[in-house]
Amino acid sequence: MDRKTIIESLKMNPEIDALVVGAGINGAGVFRDLALNGVNVLMIDRGDFCSGTSAASSHMAHGGIRYLENGEFGLVREAVAERNRMIENAPHLVQPLPTVIPIFKIWSGLLNAPLKFVNLLDRPSERGALVIKIGLIFYDSFTRKQKTVPTHKFFGRSEALARYPYLNEKIKYAALYFDGELLSPERMTVEIILDGEDEGDHAKALNYASFHKVENGQVIIKDEETGQLITVKPKVIINAAGPWIDYVNQDAGIITKYIGGTKGSHLVIKNEELRKAVGVSEFFFENKDGRIVLCLPFHDKVIVGTSDLPIDNPDDAYCTPEEEEYFIELVSRVFPTIKITRDQIVFRFSGVRPLEYQEAKTTGQITRDHSIKEDTIEGMPLLSLVGGKWTSFRAFSEQVATKTLETLGKTRAKSTESLPIRGGENLPLTKEAKEAYVTNLVATFGLAEDYAKELLRRYGTYAVKIAAFIQENQGKTLTSIPNWNSGELVYILQNEKPLHLDDLFIRRSTIAWLGNATPPVIEEFAEIMANEYGWSAEKKKEEIDRVLSVIEKS
Repeated sequence: MDRKTIIESLKMNPEIDALVVGAGINGAGVFRDLALNGVNVLMIDRGDFCSGTSAASSHMAHGGIRYLENGEFGLVREAVAERNRMIENAPHLVQPLPTVIPIFKIWSGLLNAPLKFVNLLDRPSERGALVIKIGLIFYDSFTRKQKTVPTHKFFGRSEALARYPYLNEKIKYAALYFDGELLSPERMTVEIILDGEDEGDHAKALNYASFHKVENGQVIIKDEETGQLITVKPKVIINAAGPWIDYVNQDAGIITKYIGGTKGSHLVIKNEELRKAVGVSEFFFENKDGRIVLCLPFHDKVIVGTSDLPIDNPDDAYCTPEEEEYFIELVSRVFPTIKITRDQIVFRFSGVRPLEYQEAKTTGQITRDHSIKEDTIEGMPLLSLVGGKWTSFRAFSEQVATKTLETLGKTRAKSTESLPIRGGENLPLTKEAKEAYVTNLVATFGLAEDYAKELLRRYGTYAVKIAAFIQENQGKTLTSIPNWNSGELVYILQNEKPLHLDDLFIRRSTIAWLGNATPPVIEEFAEIMANEYGWSAEKKKEEIDRVLSVIEKS
């Protein structure tokens, strides 16, 4: 349902069952679950879908092995199970990721966990081989039944350096285990939202629409595009605004202190030697200050992160020069012969983890678990979704949806546990099956083989629908970026609700993330978007200026 139709339908009938505020991954997950179970649900976000914290993910679907040290066994057990479900339900977007831990000490860190349990340790300390071995044994035990990924391995120094020749020669051991790589958090969130809307007209999602206030038992929503106010009458409000939860509650008329978030920043780096060094594996290790950091393969680039810094206002989150220097230096900790320079940074991103407010001694000790806080505003139940991990979104969403269904007097009819996410359904997984799928795309729709592979990689089995759309609309290869087609772009414009040019480059694709949003690409995309949306020349220029500003700040 398009934006205009949604707004008009709300004006005609403002009564809804549930209002979800925030279209990050938790909000999207709740929206899809409620839609699947027949709830009349509206989801809003003051920006684009997945434009806040959920877009600042480290691009990992992981169980959180380091949280074992804090005694959060239940959290890790749930996250590992959900990681496996993500790999199974969205294999076009989440894939098994070999993860290497370079280990520089043997006995260090043995007392960390027991001291943390009794709150006597307030500083990180480097983990040695024995501690990491114990942690990986626990980690494997949580995933034994599902068998989605292999169990861990340990390598001595000689074998580790033979396998990973760029590694620091001072290592004692290296461990190899598997987690998952989340190729595009933004696309996954958008696809979950679209799946929810596909359930019927009872499920509506609006980007660029903000929670304004509660008045006389009604919620006033502001259309950020036009400034008009829209009134709805929900039976339940679900606050999924992440680090902005307390701000939304304040707008609703109550004062809360649920969030004590920390900022995490990352760099996307173009360095051929670094990309060769990481290969197909993530390198997950401790920096000199004890902070857990990573180098992650990301297409032909490498993601390096992450920080964990206290922050007051989530709107102030950006990657600072000091963080850049920190990330550049950390690479030398594990790959000492590789030199990174600032001009190799093609993209920066930063966000705030919506962690529960706690008087923890260090940011690393703040729980990553999730909870539902319950309040009432003018007779309406208000549920605030606090904490959580990207990987556990489905389980958290299920808990919230179940509570919402109970509040509405409804029963759960369907589960998301084994529900494929859009293009993940019936995805070919073997090399032979993928080749056969691509061959069929080429033969049926007249696509070039390389482009057919791109469609399958980007959209999974939805590639067939997009290929058919391209053929029907006589799409042409773009001149500025040859692995894109005008028909593909028009399909996104007509079906995935981008309102601004930066929505295309950052949240419907990885073009900006990979440093490929050059002026010619921006101009060509802007021209197609202007034709499709009926923009004036002035509006088109505004959008080009806007995306250039967004990318410059990234």
